[in-house]
Amino acid sequence: MNEQAAQLAAARRDWQLYHTLSEELLKFISQEDIDEFLSLTQQRTALVERMKKNPQTEAYRKTAECQALIEKIKPLDMQLIYKAKSWLNKSRRQNATVHAYDLTASINPIGNLFNKRY
Repeated sequence: MNEQAAQLAAARRDWQLYHTLSEELLKFISQEDIDEFLSLTQQRTALVERMKKNPQTEAYRKTAECQALIEKIKPLDMQLIYKAKSWLNKSRRQNATVHAYDLTASINPIGNLFNKRY
């Protein structure tokens, strides 16, 4: 197998791995397992960097096989974006609620009464 064929095979494997990682990302964001989601995001980012360095990635991308895979990836990416934004908004609301409670507790004179040392 010559180098170009090996690079094309690597590009094929990378696109399939990208698809698999996208499915896993969706699974973990749906379960709100953010640590695993972030770990997989880092893996997918590293994969994209590797794909950019492979000169055959674009050649493979033009194939019908890759186009069919991309059509499977697109809705996954849309769901990922939606769920990530939703989680981020929920997290922001929770943080704002906690922050508001902290402010209220520090202003509340009864709260201060219990925090005094006699």
